[in-house]
Amino acid sequence: MPALAHVLLLGVVATLATDAWTLLLRLLGIPVLDWAMVGRWVGHCVQGRVRHDRIAQAAAVRHERVLGWLTHYVTGLVFAAAFLALVGPAWIVRPTLLPSLIFGLATVAFPFLLLQPALGLGIAASRAARPWQARWRSLATHAVFGLGLYLAALLSVLG
Repeated sequence: MPALAHVLLLGVVATLATDAWTLLLRLLGIPVLDWAMVGRWVGHCVQGRVRHDRIAQAAAVRHERVLGWLTHYVTGLVFAAAFLALVGPAWIVRPTLLPSLIFGLATVAFPFLLLQPALGLGIAASRAARPWQARWRSLATHAVFGLGLYLAALLSVLG
């Protein structure tokens, strides 16, 4: 399978895994990120405003939900490409869980240091109503992303 196909497979499957996790949390009544807010942020970034005190209070952006979901999946693809660049082509032939899990957990740096502060939540959700709950949810979600990378690689080997 060509490298681009591996990136697409890993990125989409790992992102779908996070979506399944998020759906489970939502069904359990646990608050999760609304991708429309990410789309709103991206829309404002294009207009030159990167940081907000509270993204929910910022002006709505046309098609923000679609833009947020698109950003979510593009990010998953970028993370998958970065992961494959780090582990090399041999990993996809003989995948192991630990590298993908470590990488998934490492990607939590992006929401902690970029997205959450930009949305008005502070570094590592320090301004959230329950910072440690938000942090644990972020860590769990990114661990699920890492698990998704591994499961996608297994699909690739088996398929």
